[in-house]
Amino acid sequence: MCRDTFNAKTAFSALLEKYQNFDTSPATETIEVIRRKMSQLCSKYYFIQADSTKIGAMRIITLDESTKRISPIFILPQYQNMGFAQCAVHIAEDMFSETKVWRLDTIKQERKLCYLYEKLGYKPTGREELIKDGMTILYYKKQIKL
Repeated sequence: MCRDTFNAKTAFSALLEKYQNFDTSPATETIEVIRRKMSQLCSKYYFIQADSTKIGAMRIITLDESTKRISPIFILPQYQNMGFAQCAVHIAEDMFSETKVWRLDTIKQERKLCYLYEKLGYKPTGREELIKDGMTILYYKKQIKL
């Protein structure tokens, strides 16, 4: 667990350094917070692997019988921009094919993250949350046609 937690910290450390969002960054979560999230019945963590190497993870939260939320998803820096996050989201959507609505959020100022989610069919909901000057969380939703 500690090694994987360190990997999450590694994956989010550049964003933490850029935005200095010590209260909300996954990079600052303690092992106790992560364990608590893992023990929630509505929450499941999945490793993202390349061959047999763990390169990231994704947490999927069941909000209700037809809605799930991805929060967070991360890929280690050396594996970013290779399509792994895109593939992981597709696999998650296929695994939970009964899900009609998917939700997620990201930092609005991180255009490459917004582009990724929009490319995957996620649409901004219109909801935004100002975390601090220069950092806004943008909420996304994807309706699945069954």
